Amino acid sequence: METEKKPSAVSDFGAWGMNVVSSVGIIMANKQLMSSTGYAFCFATTLTGFHFSVTAIVGLVSNAIGLSASKHIPLWELLWFSIVANTSITAMNFSLMLNSVGFYQISKLSMIPVVCVMEWVIHNKQFSKEVKMAVVVVVIGVGVCTVTDVKVNAKGFICACIAVLSTSLQQITIGSLQKKYSVGSFELLSKTAPIQAISLLIFGPFIDYFLSDKFITTYKMSSGAVLFILLSCSLAVFCNVSQYLCIGRFSAVSFQVLGHMKTVCVLILGWLLFDSAMTFKNIMGMLIAVLGMVIYSWAVEVGKPGNPKTAPNVKNSLTEEEIRLLKEGVESNPVKDVELGQTKG
Repeated sequence: METEKKPSAVSDFGAWGMNVVSSVGIIMANKQLMSSTGYAFCFATTLTGFHFSVTAIVGLVSNAIGLSASKHIPLWELLWFSIVANTSITAMNFSLMLNSVGFYQISKLSMIPVVCVMEWVIHNKQFSKEVKMAVVVVVIGVGVCTVTDVKVNAKGFICACIAVLSTSLQQITIGSLQKKYSVGSFELLSKTAPIQAISLLIFGPFIDYFLSDKFITTYKMSSGAVLFILLSCSLAVFCNVSQYLCIGRFSAVSFQVLGHMKTVCVLILGWLLFDSAMTFKNIMGMLIAVLGMVIYSWAVEVGKPGNPKTAPNVKNSLTEEEIRLLKEGVESNPVKDVELGQTKG
């Protein structure tokens, strides 16, 4: 049995590792691409459309050469998912534009409890007190190291609420679709990516114009910008695939908790590569967050059904009183033949 579990553990770690590395890599690439000190490519929604276009092409090629199978998923399900996913992307961009960085970070942190509540409402999923405690520790830790100024306004608050709800629903839906139609992560991604790519490439430039007052056609493309766009798109393929892999293997809640490891990595790499400030508050917050992730891993392991520590208190043995009563019942009630309705002598 142990030899069967090891490959699963290795593949789980590989999926999570791919997600962390690709997500942190894409953030670093996008920072260079979109910052004013880099290439000032301020068209985030359109860039996401490029990401899904490349992912869709990879999926189509994979299906064509037989590396992955194409299973049927109703079109309305794919359209529903794409609407939710694109709403998440758009609302996140608007939330970042309208809110302070501090409130934006708080809204992202709120996704863990929101996902917990939504999974409880939709799937009747229960969470142990250990898991709840770990989630609180992670949220506090990431909050300490990322939240600075917190300013709230009505429009920004509405956008943040829509972003949190749609992102949480998107992540729960990924897992639900995989289980419902017995499809793999890459198979599902290859179905949804083309729809998302087309819709984002159509509406993305207008959303970006509203956000930045600049239209993508006015941007002067350079070889460096093209290189970083290609790098960003390549990393996005791994990021998208690993996101579906992680949610399919773990859960939306676990994905959110593990996702905050990326926040810690981004802070460290920002300090190492971009001379970002690293304060005592940042360090303490990161340590608390890592502690919360360790507690969460322990809580999930303890909460697994096969773990003897969490086996429900089912009575596997009868008390002497119950045995006595059973014996008395058997002796006083002769067994009857069910078919004939006669007492067996």
